[in-house]
Amino acid sequence: MRVLLVSLLVLGILIGCSGQKKETPATPYHEEKGGKVYGGQYVFNETSDLPTLDPVQIGDVSSHHAAHQIYELLVDLDPNTLEVVPELAKRWEISDGGLTYTFILRDSVFFHNSPCFPQKNGRKVTAQDVKYSFERACNSNTQTKGFSVFKDKVDGANAYFEETLAAKKEARAPKINGVHGFIARDDTTFIIELIKPFAPFLKTLTSAFCYVVPEEAVRYYDDGFRMNPVGTGPFIFSEFKEGQYLLLKRNPHYWQKDSLGNRLPFLDEIKITFIRDLTTQIMELGKGTLSECYRIPEELRTDWIGPDGNLSEKYRKDFVLQRIPALSVQYYGMNTKVAPFNDKRVRQALCYAIDREKIAKYVLKGGVAAPATHGMVPPSMPGYNTAKVQGYGFDPAKARQLMADAGYPNGKGFPAVSLQLNSGGGRNVQVAEAIQAMLKETLNIEVALNVVEWSQHLESLERSKAPFFRIGWVADYPEPENFLNLLYGNLVPKDLDARSYPNTTRFENSAFDALYKKALATTNDRERYDLYQKAEQAAMNDAPMMLIFYDLDERLLNRNVQGYPLNAMDRRDMKFVWLSRPEKKGSEQAQSQAK
Repeated sequence: MRVLLVSLLVLGILIGCSGQKKETPATPYHEEKGGKVYGGQYVFNETSDLPTLDPVQIGDVSSHHAAHQIYELLVDLDPNTLEVVPELAKRWEISDGGLTYTFILRDSVFFHNSPCFPQKNGRKVTAQDVKYSFERACNSNTQTKGFSVFKDKVDGANAYFEETLAAKKEARAPKINGVHGFIARDDTTFIIELIKPFAPFLKTLTSAFCYVVPEEAVRYYDDGFRMNPVGTGPFIFSEFKEGQYLLLKRNPHYWQKDSLGNRLPFLDEIKITFIRDLTTQIMELGKGTLSECYRIPEELRTDWIGPDGNLSEKYRKDFVLQRIPALSVQYYGMNTKVAPFNDKRVRQALCYAIDREKIAKYVLKGGVAAPATHGMVPPSMPGYNTAKVQGYGFDPAKARQLMADAGYPNGKGFPAVSLQLNSGGGRNVQVAEAIQAMLKETLNIEVALNVVEWSQHLESLERSKAPFFRIGWVADYPEPENFLNLLYGNLVPKDLDARSYPNTTRFENSAFDALYKKALATTNDRERYDLYQKAEQAAMNDAPMMLIFYDLDERLLNRNVQGYPLNAMDRRDMKFVWLSRPEKKGSEQAQSQAK
């Protein structure tokens, strides 16, 4: 039996053993070990709305950024190294055959206080809570997007999902009560039984779908649970005003300490605002009303960022720039089941018709890691050679020939199509307008732009209501499988109206599927990655999506922000963040910048 015991000293994390009763006051500002300061409110912005805080329904980064402060996982990713580390599980064991995962839980972690509990006091987390949470991800009645984590992997997961689906259609109770492969042996021992080895399985458990929730909260709030979250994390849900803000408050009972023995978290509050416009967002940073600004609007890039890629000298006194190539790709998906995108030649023609280099240089002003001329997996993926995958460059002649071969010479007879994209983010529209013009110039086809709200956008593309759509994918965990999963045919439902997630292009390719499945069962990293590359090439040859660019994460921080982890997944672990001094009032900071 292979045993993975992770030293807490290596992680630099100490466990608080005092249980639920002891509190560490965080107000007013006061300094503790290592000069770290308790207190203050941290404010960051999201340019898209917040669809849900129900873990099994989270399919967007805005929801994940908030949920990650509220909930916890069996195992998490270190926010600096992105290596798997213990969280609710203090250790785990993997059987020699790779089929049995045994997790030993911490015995002194409590859920947040909530009206869903007797006397509103949060109770201790047990293995039964993990079992319940994971089974929710396999229950079709929860509108789960997380079934793919366990589908074809965990014993009984497929049967449970299909039975809940059938029971709902037939208006009866399910004949199966749960997933056989999820076993709560006792309060602190949780076991997962796989039907076959799956090399990256431990990493998949760090996705948002695996956050642990109490059954009492789901029953108490019912449909309202999506915006009344109850977890074990460092921050507690306080207030949500649609389109305005989400407020989280410090969990005074949180179990974790930092490497110096300071009880986490340091901040009193986190406030998340919902300003759609990037220019307005950066102006709010200048006023002092935001603690950070994620992404810099293209029209202001040359003002804020110098030719060397560093922060302009005039801003260095007040701000710090974080910059890293992201594990993220931006693309336009094409529903491969719907005309005209069910013709591979049309999809290939569109992919050859756009100049990605020009978009990166002139539209995005260099604010990308690289044009996406290879595959789905970004170049920043550790250990993965993306250069082995051949994607699409700018080739107008080939694009026109393919379109003619498909029956649309010089665009003649090509049906009216609409590109759907979400509001917010600024650059989305700018890129879309550039691509709209390129498709007209190269192929003589008209593409209308349809801008909708984020939640509506997600719903329509998952249910085949948007055949041509803008979307991006940020890694849930650092493994090529997490990107290639978007191309796996086994995740496509037979019913065109049924939700298809994460394979929203509904792409199916037998060669890809065979190589992909073989890779998943391969434990040797080099061999597995070679199979991934072959599978990815098979998919790219069929062009199910128009890859545009690999993302670059840029964040401007106020100078007083300390301890903010930087990683390629924009995985925000706010429990480590602290403020070196009380933030100035907005008007005061604005005045100081004007001097």
